[in-house]
Amino acid sequence: MPLALQNISLKHLGTEIQNTMHNIRSNKQTQGTGHTPPGEDSPLSEEPQREEQPSSPDPGTPGKDSADSLKPPKSFLSTNLIQKAKLQSSTFPLFTEGLIRNRTAQEKVLALEQQVLMLTKELTAQKELVKILHKALEAAQQEKRVSSMYLAAAEDKDRLELVRHKVRQIAELGRRVEALEQERESLVQTASLREQQVQELQQHVQLLMDKNQAKQQVICKLSEKVTQDFMRPLATPDAANRDFLSQQEKMEHLKDDMEAYRTQNRFLNSEIHQVTKIWRKVAEKERALLMKCAYLQAKNCQVESKYLAGLRRLQEAIGGEASECSELLRQLIQEALQWEAGDSSADSVVLSPISEYDEYGFLTVPNYEVEDLKLLAKIQALEVHSHHLLAHEAVERPLRERWAALGELAPSAELKQLLRAGVPHEHRPHIWRWLVRFRVQHLQAPGRYQELLSRSQACKHPAARQIELDLNRTFPNNKHFTCPTSSFPDKLRRVLLAFSWQNPTIGYCQGLNRLAAIALLVLDEEESAFWCLVAIVEVIMPADYYSKTLLASQVDQRVLQDLLSEKLPRLMAHLGQHRVDLSFITFNWFLVVFADSLISNILFQVWDAFLYEGTKVVFRYALAIFKYNEEAILRLQDGLEIYQYLRFFTKTICNSQKLMNIAFNDMNPFPMKQLWQLRTAHRERLEAELHELEQFKAEYLETRTCQGPAVPESCTSEDEGDLEA
Repeated sequence: MPLALQNISLKHLGTEIQNTMHNIRSNKQTQGTGHTPPGEDSPLSEEPQREEQPSSPDPGTPGKDSADSLKPPKSFLSTNLIQKAKLQSSTFPLFTEGLIRNRTAQEKVLALEQQVLMLTKELTAQKELVKILHKALEAAQQEKRVSSMYLAAAEDKDRLELVRHKVRQIAELGRRVEALEQERESLVQTASLREQQVQELQQHVQLLMDKNQAKQQVICKLSEKVTQDFMRPLATPDAANRDFLSQQEKMEHLKDDMEAYRTQNRFLNSEIHQVTKIWRKVAEKERALLMKCAYLQAKNCQVESKYLAGLRRLQEAIGGEASECSELLRQLIQEALQWEAGDSSADSVVLSPISEYDEYGFLTVPNYEVEDLKLLAKIQALEVHSHHLLAHEAVERPLRERWAALGELAPSAELKQLLRAGVPHEHRPHIWRWLVRFRVQHLQAPGRYQELLSRSQACKHPAARQIELDLNRTFPNNKHFTCPTSSFPDKLRRVLLAFSWQNPTIGYCQGLNRLAAIALLVLDEEESAFWCLVAIVEVIMPADYYSKTLLASQVDQRVLQDLLSEKLPRLMAHLGQHRVDLSFITFNWFLVVFADSLISNILFQVWDAFLYEGTKVVFRYALAIFKYNEEAILRLQDGLEIYQYLRFFTKTICNSQKLMNIAFNDMNPFPMKQLWQLRTAHRERLEAELHELEQFKAEYLETRTCQGPAVPESCTSEDEGDLEA
């Protein structure tokens, strides 16, 4: 049918339709005569064709066509079956009638079912043909309308437009043909792939069949072997008895061996149990002795610090008087300062001697330049060591256990409490990396740090000279930044240069070197330290904190003054009485987050909470430091003495647990809303003051410009006089 439709011409549509219908009728006639049972001749084939197909059915009436087409096959089948029945009745005269009836009915049913299927297919084909003819008719009508429009067009322009429209249609049809061709090719490829898959599956099936056959062969062989074993004659009774007796004797020997091993095992278990009990008792005694030793060593440090403090007070009381007492006192102080751990080496147990540097490379005993403060540094080191020994068992061990039991990191109240208590040294790098990633995940991009380093190498930043000057000033009391062979200065240089290109509005500000140095000491990796610096400057701290005007830093100093007046009114009244401006001391606290002020173990504890909670932690610890030393400051009655004490009083804080309790318990309530309100109010006032100052400066410059660089005659220099001469 599709081949017939391809040759339909739209110009002679009626003739083509008649020819097509004639071909369909002839095909029906051949199909109707082709349904005879195999091996038998059709009696209808001998009749003329006009008797086989009396009339051609109308395509529009499929029901009549079906009814008429059933008649010739029915007569043909009945005649054929009667002939077969007659042939069979001659052989089986008693059985022929029922058999003929049954076979005739079954064959009629089968023939009718086949005829119905054939007619159904023909009906479907005719319906499809009608649809195709309708489409062809519509296409012919459309072509006729287009031709009439072309002939009716008055101008060549309209005809040209119609021709172009036809060309576009032809092009569209060409594209459709190409698309269908591509689809056909894809279907061919899919079919080939399917065939390959089928072949692979067939090979797999064949392999499984081979395996199955091999297994069957193995089973058959085993079955034959079992059968042969059963068919073999049994051994003689004497040989069987001998084998049985030998086996029984071996079993008796094995039972004896097992009993002996059990007895030995019970004996060894009892010995192991006793040794375990002894070991546990010894371990408990050792732990108790270590705790006692730590307590005694802490007490010894406290006594020694009190002794040195007494010597210092005597020195202050005697002053510069030259006497035997002052000479003796000077000798005692010199001996105390020169005392090292060599004397303690004679002791049988040295639990934790005072080392020169801590785990981050900071000096344990600060190297004060003033001679009078060296005794104070020794006292401070002893007190720090004493607090460390006392807190090791009571605080640090349970804290380490809590950190070890902590699962996946996620913001929570438990994590906040743990960070406030401080992160153990072994967990701190991992925790800080998570905190930094949590802060800068919206800014962090892979390869960003290397890109900034390449830019800093290709082009010199204006801040590079200032960075080089500040590298040698970074933490002079830390061995990692003072040792000539250390790699930390080079790492710090690269981090600061990369940040100067990351944030061109800031570039570099004094203080950033210490922030980056703290990050390097903990994280050790340049890129991690760089993103830590980005997190502090661009995320945690307010905007303009490290700008040229340091506007936000000045605002925080005024906010701190308000909070001190609220939380510590006695202290602020005392400082106001002696006209002490705390911003000279506290400005650097906020700028570098206590990097130069606190001892290292307290400093890193402050940073643990600061990286998680933000700038509120800096305010809390600033208030706590003044509360910690409030009584000592109140005892001072001179402004100069107060300034001298405030210069180093943060280094005298040794009890980190006490300072943390003051910061997070005694300073409550401390709402963040209040902090933002104070910042907003003071920022507006400071901006107004700066604007007014800029106006005064502009007015002054304008006045100076109007007056001109006039110099009085009496103020001429000697050089100018010589020139005039």
